[in-house]
Amino acid sequence: MSGSSHFAKVLKTPEVIALAFGAMIGWSWVFVTGTWLTSAGTLGTLIAFAVGGCAVTLIGLTYSELASAMPQAGGEHVYTHRALGPRWSFICTWALLFSYLNVCLFESVALPTAVYYLFPNIKLGTLWSVLGGDVDLGFALVGAGAAALVGLVNVLGIRTAAIMQTIVTVIIIVSGILLLSGALVFGNLDNAKPLLATPATGIITVLIMVPALLVGFDVIPQSAEEIDLPPEKIGRLLVISITLAVAWYIAITFAVGVGLTASEQAAGNMATANAATSLWGTPWAGTLLVLGGIGGIMTSWNAFVVGASRVLYALSKSGFVPAVFARLHPRYKTPYIGILAISGLSMIAPLFGDTILIWLINTGSFATTVAFTFVAISFLVLRKTEPDMPRPFRVSHPNLVGYGAVLMSLGLLSAFLPWSDSALDWPEEWITILIWVVLGATLLWRYEQRR
Repeated sequence: MSGSSHFAKVLKTPEVIALAFGAMIGWSWVFVTGTWLTSAGTLGTLIAFAVGGCAVTLIGLTYSELASAMPQAGGEHVYTHRALGPRWSFICTWALLFSYLNVCLFESVALPTAVYYLFPNIKLGTLWSVLGGDVDLGFALVGAGAAALVGLVNVLGIRTAAIMQTIVTVIIIVSGILLLSGALVFGNLDNAKPLLATPATGIITVLIMVPALLVGFDVIPQSAEEIDLPPEKIGRLLVISITLAVAWYIAITFAVGVGLTASEQAAGNMATANAATSLWGTPWAGTLLVLGGIGGIMTSWNAFVVGASRVLYALSKSGFVPAVFARLHPRYKTPYIGILAISGLSMIAPLFGDTILIWLINTGSFATTVAFTFVAISFLVLRKTEPDMPRPFRVSHPNLVGYGAVLMSLGLLSAFLPWSDSALDWPEEWITILIWVVLGATLLWRYEQRR
């Protein structure tokens, strides 16, 4: 499998960090922090993020070595193709595409909900209900308009997308600094009690969420052909981006933990914004935090459009999906057909309400873990079959890292299976996976028949 030489190499260190960090910092740090603290306690949540961050960093190290050795668009598809062959490569990449696409669809529904917190007048009236979820006209227009904007930015070039990513990431960081500084100056450590929730198994409840929250670092290998940096630096930046994201979540959790009492943390669904308002004693602080959350939605959405379109490009170059998805825009050098397809689906997603999309994001997290497992296995296989492959970023103790990443991935994967308390729901979520599997099996059969 060969890469394309037609992508524009334009991304430097700040854009790469902003792309990956922004992908991992979505809306959850504003919307779900209270749930984490209620489930595990302040110290328990910090432990969950520290342990989960170490697990994802271990997986990220395998990505770092492979991305530096094979800096080609498509990332996981390239690595697994070389290590395991086309069939297993397709299975891995098809799972990854499912995850990326689900994030894009989910963000188009999450954004209007976030905007509504600041502008309640965006509600224009209920169109219909889907599986118990109301579809509002105003919400649908906001979601569709944002999807069109993100799509346009991505068609205009990854540099344009990276500039937007960097600007919005700065807004997110400013809002986070506001919250953390308020916690350090005005926070009360007594608010963090109880440090561990009862039962302490709540730590596991938060822990299994961490990999889904940190999905996004792999947009770096997806866009590797567009990064104008030495290959070994690509590997380092990937690990740095994971570290920054873990530090972000830990800092936000600490700030909310000392900024609100346990009862205040459990009340409402905007604990982070409420903490900022409480710490600074003014509503504008909470408003700025919500703006940071909206920025997180946009950066995550933007990054996953980049990732999903490059995955489609790689699948098309290998012959698994129609060749049209491998077309690059003659001027902007972007896989514009894939971007337009993803944006089109994102524009209609708000018409289905939020119930079905919750299923999609949960199944997408499962699919991402499948891809993590395949990459870790490919790392080990290539270390054995191609020991002399040039590896600009070379992991020390490869067996420890590789087997550790495989075990971590399998452990995370088991959390979605029926025997786990966090298992995917039957029948809705498992049927969603089954539909995607059937579609993928059809494409794989078509590929093998043609070959």
